[in-house]
Amino acid sequence: MIDKTALRDAATVILVRDAGGTPSVLMGQRGANAAFMPSKFVFPGGAVDPEDAHVPMARDPDAVTAQKLAMRPVTAAAPSARALLGSAIREVWEETGLRLGRDAQSANAVGLGDSWDQFLATGHLPDPSALRFFFRAVTPPGRPRRFDARFFIAPVEALADDPDDFSKASDELSYLHWVPLAEVRALDLAFITEVVLAEVSASLPSLIVPKAVPFVLNDDTSRIEWL
Repeated sequence: MIDKTALRDAATVILVRDAGGTPSVLMGQRGANAAFMPSKFVFPGGAVDPEDAHVPMARDPDAVTAQKLAMRPVTAAAPSARALLGSAIREVWEETGLRLGRDAQSANAVGLGDSWDQFLATGHLPDPSALRFFFRAVTPPGRPRRFDARFFIAPVEALADDPDDFSKASDELSYLHWVPLAEVRALDLAFITEVVLAEVSASLPSLIVPKAVPFVLNDDTSRIEWL
């Protein structure tokens, strides 16, 4: 049984639309009764599942992203880059109904659980190649849920679906919509989300990923390291 109060590895995806014009990001609101960040607007994301390491992929991940994901393990059983990227794609699929994937004849259900079987049944394989490791943060101690969260950024063009079609989304997030960056701070945001959004703004207009990924650590002290 999973101890949900223990530090867990997680993945979050920042999808950016019209990066060179009037940029917006995809966000939704967590439920008022959620144990973690209740009522906050967040990016799609969640904890890594064991199956995420075993789903077949359409392409290899970005080499720099894979290399940096392996740095500075914190949890007892740190996940592989493949597991983290798989988790990121699965969470986007579950919470928004959108696929980061490519058409593939071999995309058959393989008994990896409902989410992955449903994804593969659409005739697509997950494609992590457009995801770039962008930010990392550990939830401070004392919270009801704690995550070592890796944030990935990707352009809307990486999606295999109409970016405005949320008909296949689960009910984990409400008010799913593309929020203009100029208006996003009017939403109810967690502090770490505001920090990440500042990094997103700094990456525009070309979504330049920093050579050193910020890593916000919260254990005995709060500090920033660079990966």
